[in-house]
Amino acid sequence: MSLLLVRNGTIYDPRHGVDGVQRDLWISGGRIIEAPADTSIKPDRVIDATGMVVMAGGVDMHCHIAGPKVNSARKMLPGDRRRAKPYRRTAIARSGTIGSVPSTFATGYLYAGLGYTTAFDAAIPPLAARHAHEEFADTPQLDKGFLVLAGNNHYVMQQLRNAEPQLVKAYLGWLLNATKGYGIKVVNPGGVENWKCRANGNVKTLDDTVDGFHIRPRDILRGVATAVDELGLPHSVHIHCNNLGLPGNWSTTLETMRALEGQRGHLTHIQFHSYGGDPDDQSTFRSEVPQLADYVNSHSNLTVDVGQVMFGETVSMTGDGPLGYYLHKVTGRKWFSGDIEQEAGCGIVPITYKEKSFVHALQWAVGLEWYLLVDDPWRIAMSTDHPNGASFLAYPQIIALLMDRTRRQDVLNRLPARIRDATVLGQLERQYSLYEIAIITRAAPAKMLGLTRKGHLGPGADADITIYTPDADYERMFELPRYVLKAGEILIEQGEMRKSVEGTTLQTAPDFDAGALPSIREWFDSRYSIQFRNYSIDADEYAETVVEPTISGA
Repeated sequence: MSLLLVRNGTIYDPRHGVDGVQRDLWISGGRIIEAPADTSIKPDRVIDATGMVVMAGGVDMHCHIAGPKVNSARKMLPGDRRRAKPYRRTAIARSGTIGSVPSTFATGYLYAGLGYTTAFDAAIPPLAARHAHEEFADTPQLDKGFLVLAGNNHYVMQQLRNAEPQLVKAYLGWLLNATKGYGIKVVNPGGVENWKCRANGNVKTLDDTVDGFHIRPRDILRGVATAVDELGLPHSVHIHCNNLGLPGNWSTTLETMRALEGQRGHLTHIQFHSYGGDPDDQSTFRSEVPQLADYVNSHSNLTVDVGQVMFGETVSMTGDGPLGYYLHKVTGRKWFSGDIEQEAGCGIVPITYKEKSFVHALQWAVGLEWYLLVDDPWRIAMSTDHPNGASFLAYPQIIALLMDRTRRQDVLNRLPARIRDATVLGQLERQYSLYEIAIITRAAPAKMLGLTRKGHLGPGADADITIYTPDADYERMFELPRYVLKAGEILIEQGEMRKSVEGTTLQTAPDFDAGALPSIREWFDSRYSIQFRNYSIDADEYAETVVEPTISGA
């Protein structure tokens, strides 16, 4: 078995408390290993990383890169795709379009080009899981996984109404096994179902009634969170709160946090859920991040990712159907709405974030406030909710804003003046270190997801490694890695692609009560348009898979 040595790099490995220490990394069989005790052993290849910054491969825990919603978004933006320079075919790379929603091939190449080696799609309806696996098989360079939508699932809501928590737990366990998914996602609990039932339907509070089921969003949150914890899933329930994007929604977000007391919870794209003000009076629109961040800082059961907005053209794609309609009405732009039978919804709207827009500028500032006000970087992960807030290609720009207060101030000075009164961003002096950047882009998302071999550089870790040339311009540093390794294979060298690999799919397969299967089958036979036996995905229908273990003792 061949040996690769990364020699004398400056290592940033927060999982093991290594903060800028010169050290060698030995690699064999796709994993990082201990240095050979026999000093006469010579590596087959040496990468001289002297003077370079070495981190684990990046982990994007919340993005949208697969499934039918992504294809629908591509179709809605032909001009965007034509304007963007395509990814050219080479002897190694296949061609692909870029734009706000890159093609499958280009998505993998572009992530790797930034030093990212793992990405999770955050919203796959169970019925669309087979499609998502097919797109994953077409997305090179990355290990991938997805979260299954369950917050508006009819079977889940019916069993919550019937006070059958064991059936909820069994169903979610079966669902993950059937779809080969990784975790459970809740989107606008109850609101999507109300949207599908009546014109302009939604929920406004956690105690509104979900049409037809006589339960509340609060019941869905707690019921699903309990089932996820009892199944021992490595990642907590992944929550897209109610009232996304609406002025005044911070109070709903705070109530959601309180509803999770005693349970694990990850609140995603938290920037979009942190607004004060009156929905009918835009002049009152303001940030409420300080209060929400204080709650997160004092409650260790909660983690967040940001959903940073950056200025430019992109597209909103979400499992929150009523939000899609709201954005269509606000922007006047074209709109797509999807209804996944008994499982979920979808809304897609192109959007352009503008510096001159007070609302867009406030969203930009709110995201940065979250990064700077959460005390513990292990509790917050970098995301743009790609492509909702911006493309993942904006990550180097965000890193530069976090590491350089002067750069933040320069942008802030270009924005509408009242942003300074509506946010506290201008008062924040904090600047991230390379160690903290390694946490929020690698170590923390891997830990939040429960990925034991990702996000660190200790023995046994997957040899997913990114090597950067230090640069005072942090954006330039992080957008042009010197080397990117995936499972010990050199993908990027001196900015050029050297190899293309398929990567693996990460899933969970929790134990569940098989005695619930007759109930689930009966539900299918009476309500679904497909047969129960055709729903589960067989082993020969997806690429190589790694099954992550559940939490022992759960």
